Amino acid sequence: MELKKLIPSNIEKILNILKKESLFADIYIEKTESLKIVLEPGRIDEINWGEEKGISLRGITKNFQNRFAYTSNFDKKFLEELAKFLINNKEINFSQNFLSGKNLNKNFTEKGISEFLEKRFKFLEDLKKNIISSSYIKHYRIIFTESKKEICILNSDGNFIEEIRPYFRVAIIVVAEKNGVLERGYDVKGKVLPFEKAIELEEFLELPKSASELALKMLSAKKAPAGVMPVVLSGSAGGTMIHEAIGHGLEADHAEEGLSIYSGRLGEKVASELITVIDDATKSELFGYYKYDDEGTKAEPVILIEKGILKNFLYDKFFALKYGKNSNGHGRRQNFRYIPIPRMGNTYIEKGFHKPEEIIKSIDSGLLVKKMGGGEVNPLTGDFMFEIREGYYIDKGEIAYPVKGATLVGNGPKVLEIIDMVGDDLHFEPGICGKDGQGVPVSDGQPTLRIPEITVGGIVE
Repeated sequence: MELKKLIPSNIEKILNILKKESLFADIYIEKTESLKIVLEPGRIDEINWGEEKGISLRGITKNFQNRFAYTSNFDKKFLEELAKFLINNKEINFSQNFLSGKNLNKNFTEKGISEFLEKRFKFLEDLKKNIISSSYIKHYRIIFTESKKEICILNSDGNFIEEIRPYFRVAIIVVAEKNGVLERGYDVKGKVLPFEKAIELEEFLELPKSASELALKMLSAKKAPAGVMPVVLSGSAGGTMIHEAIGHGLEADHAEEGLSIYSGRLGEKVASELITVIDDATKSELFGYYKYDDEGTKAEPVILIEKGILKNFLYDKFFALKYGKNSNGHGRRQNFRYIPIPRMGNTYIEKGFHKPEEIIKSIDSGLLVKKMGGGEVNPLTGDFMFEIREGYYIDKGEIAYPVKGATLVGNGPKVLEIIDMVGDDLHFEPGICGKDGQGVPVSDGQPTLRIPEITVGGIVE
């Protein structure tokens, strides 16, 4: 790893300074190179290529304060003094970052840059060719991002961790228009893979077509019905509800601090016995994959809900120490500028035994949701409202027609309790999860689910 060259020779001395007054201490070193290209018809809208390096020091004090600082200055004497300052100035609450890192722009005259970019542009051209040719399609936007994050972590548990995380993500937006009505299709995929391996996967080249098809399909969509009705959440809905309406409530900073509907309920029945919820950051094919979390704790599968019974929460070091538990590898940070906090990795509902077709056929009149959009969630109550990006009306067990303008309104825990059919499929969607001003890569997954009764917000004909 190139990052090894940045490790100060006195790193153990710095850690020992941090350990003196701390329950736990860590030193986090990071080098990240990232590239973003945005392509629109006839032009490249954006090329953003940058590299940055930084280091953060942290000690968790006996009265549970994070004493934390970050910098891009790797001078070993400076870092020793910074560690002493953090530990000795007990009257100062270092809950906020105070030493800014410096962004370094990549030098575009570097040898080999043309070949590097040409490969990316060729891939973008291949994506562009797969957008459906139609007079109704008026615009598209292809967003390509890749990065390589190298990290080293030394902590007071005696762990020295080195890891390279290559992220690759493509998002496609297609806009269609008919008789003055605009509709949008969207699809996205992400993997923890380098560019050369990721582009070998057919699923990335299928994105333009699926986004185009959705945009065109929505041109003929009817206004969604409103009211209480059965809803089938397809596996392709990607676990948005699990992540937003349930997953955040199972993160220890919410759950242990009394800020979640699940607070104080370990061992209780909180869902249908058909429901098992797992977070497994070790799934290497998914966007939320990592071997070790950002505190140096090894990742492991965590069963959160097992056959309806609440079993566990997601812990980082801070909240594990505070509540007498062990971290289960879910202390994550956006980069060296941030304190790690409890975060999801790859969160999903385990698959069941019903065929998706069987679940749809069981609905006399209701809605099939294939893709979810944005929404709002109250983690304290579990109440939510989500946009339906792609939905279909089900009539007598058959998919009748696409609908638009629909939302799902309900309560996450209550929905989990009444789910009565779980499919034998399982589908994951990648995303960037935002929390406390930090964004980290995640995947959310689910099989096809039947919710016998939920409020659909739409337009009454």
